[in-house]
Order: sequence, then C-alpha cells, then structure tokens
Amino acid sequence: MRAQIQKAPQILEFLKKKSVGMQHCKTTSSVCVLDSKDAVQVAPCGHSLNSIPGPTNWPLVGSLVELLRKGGLKRQHEALIDYHKKYGKIFRMKLGSFESVHIGAPCLLEALYRKESTYPQRLEIKPWKAYRDLRNEAYGLLIMEGEDWQRVRSAFQHKLMKPTEVMKLDGKINQVLADFVQRIGRVSDNGRIKDLYFELNKWSFETISLVLYDKRFGLLHQDANEEAINFITAVKTMMNTFGKMMVTPVELHKSLNTKTWQDHTAAWDHIFSTAKLYIDKRLKRKMTKSTDDFLCDIYRHSNLSKKELYAATTELQIGGVETTANSMLWAIFNLSRNPCAQAKLLHEIREVIPVNQAPSAEHIKRMPYLKACLKESMRLSPSVPFTSRTLDKETVLGDYVLPKGTVLMINSHALGANEEYFDDGKKFKPERWLQRNNTINPFAHVPFGIGKRMCIGRRLAELELQLALCWVIREFEIVATDHEPVEAIHSGMLVPSRELPVAFIRR
Repeated sequence: MRAQIQKAPQILEFLKKKSVGMQHCKTTSSVCVLDSKDAVQVAPCGHSLNSIPGPTNWPLVGSLVELLRKGGLKRQHEALIDYHKKYGKIFRMKLGSFESVHIGAPCLLEALYRKESTYPQRLEIKPWKAYRDLRNEAYGLLIMEGEDWQRVRSAFQHKLMKPTEVMKLDGKINQVLADFVQRIGRVSDNGRIKDLYFELNKWSFETISLVLYDKRFGLLHQDANEEAINFITAVKTMMNTFGKMMVTPVELHKSLNTKTWQDHTAAWDHIFSTAKLYIDKRLKRKMTKSTDDFLCDIYRHSNLSKKELYAATTELQIGGVETTANSMLWAIFNLSRNPCAQAKLLHEIREVIPVNQAPSAEHIKRMPYLKACLKESMRLSPSVPFTSRTLDKETVLGDYVLPKGTVLMINSHALGANEEYFDDGKKFKPERWLQRNNTINPFAHVPFGIGKRMCIGRRLAELELQLALCWVIREFEIVATDHEPVEAIHSGMLVPSRELPVAFIRR
C-alpha cells in the first residue's frame, strides 16, 4: 500500500496528459428538500448523471488514486464521510471499472423507497453469478432478480419475517448461547479472549446451523469440529476474494484463471458441498413426518426446486455468520466503553428476567433499553457500512435524473455519523432512541437496508443479538482495556483493525 501511495504523483502526472472529459468537481449544498418533483418518475429540468459532483474521475482508475491517498479501500468508510461533507448529500464516484452514485441523506432514501418498483434490484454480484454459471447452480436471494426473486423470497418470508415465527426460535438460540457463555469462561486468560471475533463466528455459525439444519457442529466444545472450522474458513476466503473481483473485471480473472478466481471457486465448492450434505440429510429425515421444521416446512409448502433451496439456504447461512458475529463484536466494544449504559442494561435484565431463567423472546418485548443499546451500536458501528440498489428505471433523486442501471450506494455509516441527524453523534447514547419527543428520521438509521430488499434475516439476527447480550451482560462485566481499535473495511464489513481491547470479568 505504501508503495502505491508513493507512486501516486507519477500516476497522476501520466493520467493528466491522457485525461479526456474528466468529471468536474464542484461542491453542492447539503440542503435536501423533497418537493412535488420527487414524486414523479422523470423531471425534464433535472440535472443529468454527469453533472453530479464527486472526486476526480481519472481514465481507467477513476478515483482509486485519491482513495489510496486517503488510506485505501480499508479506510473508504472515512473517505465517504469526507466526500459527503465536501460534495453534499449525493456524489458520484468510480473505482476502477465500478461506478456508483452515493447517497447519504434521509430524504433521498425516502424518495428512493417511495419510488421502489415491484422487484427492486440489488447491486449485481458478478463473481457469485460467475461461479453459479460455471457450476450450473441456482441463484440465491442476494443475486436473483424479478419474479424469481419474489417467488423465492416469499417461500422464506413467512419463517423469517413473521415475528411470531421468529420468536419460536429462542429455544434453539439459547441452547447455543448457554455453551457460548461457558466457552467465554473457559478460553479467557484474565478475562481476555484471543481472537474474540472468531469465537463469535463460532457462536453465530452454530446458531444458524441449528436453525437451518437442526444440527450442532460442536464448535463451542473443547474439541472443535474440523468440518465446521473449514466451512467458516471457506466463507472468509470467499468474502475476501469476491471483493477484489468487484473492482476488477471478473471475466478477466476467470479467463486468466488467477489465484483470486481459483480461491474463490474452491471456497464456493466447499460451501455448497457442505450445505447440500446437511440439507439433504434434513429433508430425508423429516419429509415423511408432519412435524414443524424450518427447511422442510419451506420446501414442502413452496414450489422451490432443490437447487434453489440449496442456493438460498447457503446464502442465508453465509449472511447469518459473519454479519451477526460482527454486530455482536461492536455491541460488546461499545458497551465496554460506556460502563453507565452497561450498568443500566444489567439493571433492566435483572428486573425483567428471573435469576434462574434463560432470557426468552417474551422477555425481550419488555426490554426497551436493550433494544436501544443495539440500535445505538449499529448506528455508530454498522456491521455493513453501505448497502446498494441498482435502478431498474429512470429515477429522479433530489435535483438529478438518474438513468436505468445506475448503481446507488446507501452510506449507512455516513448517515449514522452525521451530526445533522444525530446530536452528539460520536457518543454512545441509547437514550436518544427512547425519548418521547424523538425526532430521529427513520431513514437516518438503515443498518439492514430499506424497502422490499431489506435483509430477510433481519428479525432473526435481532433476536440472536438481543438474547446474546442478555446472556453475556448478566454473566460478565465487559471492561475496556488498553487501546482503541481502528475501524477498517474488510470484505465489505466494518471490523476492528486489531484485537478488540476488552476483558470479560465474571459477575
């Protein structure tokens, strides 16, 4: 990275000689007001895509050189905040072959939401599609579009989006959490846990596997299951490699058979083979019975093909491991840095949950401060700092007419850090969500995305996190230790750049 930054002046000088039609960089007002023109599909007097301000767009590399100067892709969440301050609530940026329009204002998100089509599109994940096409596998919910996407989502929606259905899963979630709490005490050294993030990945993997397959892998026991460790490793490899192929053409990686493409393909092979094995076992064991079961119920009452079930379930498992673990990691960190909030949360837990009982979904209903703590943690440290949309029709946002096919990046981290929408935005203040005169715009906090393509596992993830915090805070005091970790982007998620500085002290 240092060598790249040192070469930046020479690269710039070279590109200046070759630049043609570079984007004009102008600052726009941060004022964002919705009026009648925002309700129509096309505004003849609106400005074009090319007139949207943003960092300099050099030939071939776009704004990549400037981003390298700001710390590279790992620091892009900070760069995006700076760009919003400089260019306003909407700006345009190109990184290599990937071009997008970034939005960071509640009014623009609301306008986008109200114009959402029947089948809204996400950003095309080309590396995932390339693998599925290579192996003749079906697409899952994250890469499906149109009527097929709606059909598959509807098959899973009842089990994952209906609150009464999700609440039924608290027993399985608690089963894993009981083991997790024991493991914290067993593997800690004076309260410190080596690689806490990996331990949390084990917890979230065990939880989603129990929900999907009704199977425990034993990751939280003394002798971890090598098969499950290999699955988690494959997921991490897949996430690491697909990011590289989002800013460089995946077709090039595929035709040259680069190491990135080889690793990506091998990782997916392992992920699919493992998931297929346990899906088949589950269906074979339960299809002859009428008992209620997550996967069998979905397969029995839908018109999904076996391949579609494989693809959608695999993506659910991937989404249910890293993002949930990462959200819990940041919740632990934020509460460790705010002992008063932690003490208040402990008081609520003890008030609501009897000493000898495990927390339940019914208990959670009476715990507003718990929910506020998680909401505030996700505002400060969203697991996924930006989500995406691809416009399926010409759309007006603010003063601009954006053509069909425009990729929009919704910068949730920049929204949560903006003092315009959150007073004392850098402080961890769960109380802000509980005030009677709360004026927080709902579109200023979108950690799970917006609209019809909001994360389908949102309710399950929230219940997992809520129950996990109850278990952990009731059993341990989380104490901040020596240093502050620097936030970094890795595999599209906001992570600490080094080991999380916390200790778990048994109460």
